[in-house]
Amino acid sequence: MDQEMVLVTGGTGFIAQHCMLALLSQGYQIRTTLRNLSREAEVRENLKTGGAEPGDLLSFVAADLGSDEGWAEAMRGCTYVIHCASSTPSGNYATQNDWNKPAVEGNLRVLRAARDAGVKRLVLTSAFGAVGCGHEPLNRPFNDNDW
Repeated sequence: MDQEMVLVTGGTGFIAQHCMLALLSQGYQIRTTLRNLSREAEVRENLKTGGAEPGDLLSFVAADLGSDEGWAEAMRGCTYVIHCASSTPSGNYATQNDWNKPAVEGNLRVLRAARDAGVKRLVLTSAFGAVGCGHEPLNRPFNDNDW
Protein backbone atom coordinates (compact mmCIF):
# COMPACT_ATOMS: atom_id res chain seq x y z
CA MET A 1 0.00 0.00 0.00
CA ASP A 2 1.10 3.52 -0.67
CA GLN A 3 1.32 4.86 2.84
CA GLU A 4 -1.72 7.10 2.81
CA MET A 5 -1.82 9.56 5.69
CA VAL A 6 -4.76 9.45 8.07
CA LEU A 7 -5.34 12.17 10.64
CA VAL A 8 -6.87 10.86 13.86
CA THR A 9 -7.94 13.75 16.06
CA GLY A 10 -7.89 13.48 19.84
CA GLY A 11 -4.96 11.09 20.06
CA THR A 12 -5.13 10.60 23.83
CA GLY A 13 -8.67 9.24 23.67
CA PHE A 14 -9.79 5.63 23.94
CA ILE A 15 -11.60 5.52 20.59
CA ALA A 16 -8.80 7.39 18.81
CA GLN A 17 -6.16 4.99 20.08
CA HIS A 18 -8.17 1.97 18.99
CA CYS A 19 -8.60 3.57 15.56
CA MET A 20 -4.84 4.13 15.39
CA LEU A 21 -4.16 0.48 16.29
CA ALA A 22 -6.45 -0.67 13.48
CA LEU A 23 -4.89 1.76 10.99
CA LEU A 24 -1.35 0.73 11.92
CA SER A 25 -2.25 -2.93 11.41
CA GLN A 26 -3.29 -1.99 7.85
CA GLY A 27 -0.07 -0.07 7.13
CA TYR A 28 -1.40 3.47 7.23
CA GLN A 29 0.73 6.42 8.19
CA ILE A 30 -0.95 8.33 11.02
CA ARG A 31 -0.86 11.86 12.26
CA THR A 32 -2.73 12.60 15.47
CA THR A 33 -3.62 15.76 17.29
CA LEU A 34 -2.98 16.46 20.94
CA ARG A 35 -3.88 19.55 22.93
CA ASN A 36 -0.50 19.22 24.58
CA LEU A 37 2.44 17.51 22.87
CA SER A 38 3.84 16.51 26.26
CA ARG A 39 1.46 13.52 26.07
CA GLU A 40 3.17 11.98 23.01
CA ALA A 41 5.05 9.39 25.09
CA GLU A 42 1.81 8.37 26.80
CA VAL A 43 0.11 7.77 23.45
CA ARG A 44 3.07 5.77 22.13
CA GLU A 45 3.12 3.67 25.30
CA ASN A 46 -0.61 2.97 25.05
CA LEU A 47 -0.22 1.89 21.42
CA LYS A 48 2.68 -0.36 22.43
CA THR A 49 0.47 -1.93 25.09
CA GLY A 50 -2.08 -2.50 22.33
CA GLY A 51 0.50 -4.38 20.27
CA ALA A 52 1.82 -1.67 17.95
CA GLU A 53 5.16 0.10 17.78
CA PRO A 54 4.44 2.73 15.14
CA GLY A 55 7.86 4.36 15.01
CA ASP A 56 7.93 6.78 12.06
CA LEU A 57 4.40 5.84 10.97
CA LEU A 58 3.03 8.08 13.73
CA SER A 59 3.46 11.83 14.04
CA PHE A 60 1.90 14.44 16.30
CA VAL A 61 0.58 17.97 15.84
CA ALA A 62 -0.63 20.33 18.56
CA ALA A 63 -4.22 21.37 17.87
CA ASP A 64 -7.13 22.26 20.11
CA LEU A 65 -10.75 22.38 19.01
CA GLY A 66 -11.05 25.77 20.72
CA SER A 67 -8.52 27.40 18.39
CA ASP A 68 -7.83 27.65 14.66
CA GLU A 69 -4.12 27.11 15.28
CA GLY A 70 -2.62 23.82 14.16
CA TRP A 71 -5.51 22.46 12.09
CA ALA A 72 -4.10 23.37 8.66
CA GLU A 73 -0.80 21.75 9.62
CA ALA A 74 -2.59 18.69 10.99
CA MET A 75 -4.53 18.18 7.74
CA ARG A 76 -1.63 18.81 5.37
CA GLY A 77 -1.03 15.74 3.20
CA CYS A 78 -3.83 13.69 4.76
CA THR A 79 -6.13 11.63 2.58
CA TYR A 80 -8.54 10.73 5.38
CA VAL A 81 -9.59 12.06 8.78
CA ILE A 82 -11.10 10.18 11.69
CA HIS A 83 -12.38 12.92 13.97
CA CYS A 84 -12.45 11.56 17.53
CA ALA A 85 -11.57 14.73 19.43
CA SER A 86 -14.23 16.37 21.52
CA SER A 87 -14.31 19.69 23.28
CA THR A 88 -13.64 19.30 26.98
CA PRO A 89 -16.25 20.99 29.13
CA SER A 90 -14.98 23.26 31.85
CA GLY A 91 -16.82 25.63 34.11
CA ASN A 92 -20.51 25.94 34.73
CA TYR A 93 -23.03 25.82 31.94
CA ALA A 94 -26.23 27.78 32.36
CA THR A 95 -27.77 26.74 29.06
CA GLN A 96 -27.51 23.93 26.57
CA ASN A 97 -25.89 26.40 24.15
CA ASP A 98 -23.03 26.89 26.64
CA TRP A 99 -22.32 23.18 26.21
CA ASN A 100 -23.07 22.83 22.50
CA LYS A 101 -21.44 25.96 21.07
CA PRO A 102 -17.81 24.90 21.74
CA ALA A 103 -18.53 21.44 20.32
CA VAL A 104 -20.13 22.81 17.16
CA GLU A 105 -17.39 25.40 16.63
CA GLY A 106 -14.68 22.77 17.15
CA ASN A 107 -16.29 20.38 14.69
CA LEU A 108 -16.63 23.18 12.14
CA ARG A 109 -12.92 24.00 12.54
CA VAL A 110 -12.04 20.41 11.69
CA LEU A 111 -14.49 20.22 8.78
CA ARG A 112 -13.26 23.48 7.25
CA ALA A 113 -9.61 22.52 7.63
CA ALA A 114 -10.31 19.14 6.00
CA ARG A 115 -12.14 20.81 3.13
CA ASP A 116 -9.36 23.34 2.62
CA ALA A 117 -6.72 20.58 2.63
CA GLY A 118 -8.60 18.48 0.06
CA VAL A 119 -9.22 15.55 2.41
CA LYS A 120 -10.99 12.74 0.54
CA ARG A 121 -13.15 11.43 3.40
CA LEU A 122 -13.85 12.35 7.02
CA VAL A 123 -15.47 10.15 9.65
CA LEU A 124 -16.91 11.88 12.71
CA THR A 125 -17.20 9.87 15.91
CA SER A 126 -19.24 10.83 18.91
CA ALA A 127 -19.64 9.88 22.53
CA PHE A 128 -22.37 9.30 25.05
CA GLY A 129 -21.97 12.87 26.27
CA ALA A 130 -23.56 14.05 23.02
CA VAL A 131 -26.90 12.70 24.17
CA GLY A 132 -26.42 11.67 27.79
CA CYS A 133 -25.44 14.99 29.33
CA GLY A 134 -27.05 18.35 29.65
CA HIS A 135 -30.63 17.36 30.42
CA GLU A 136 -32.64 15.51 33.01
CA PRO A 137 -32.00 11.75 33.19
CA LEU A 138 -34.41 9.62 31.20
CA ASN A 139 -36.29 6.73 32.77
CA ARG A 140 -35.79 4.63 29.64
CA PRO A 141 -32.92 3.52 27.42
CA PHE A 142 -31.61 6.05 24.91
CA ASN A 143 -32.39 5.32 21.27
CA ASP A 144 -31.92 6.90 17.83
CA ASN A 145 -34.63 9.48 18.52
CA ASP A 146 -32.57 11.00 21.34
CA TRP A 147 -29.65 12.08 19.16
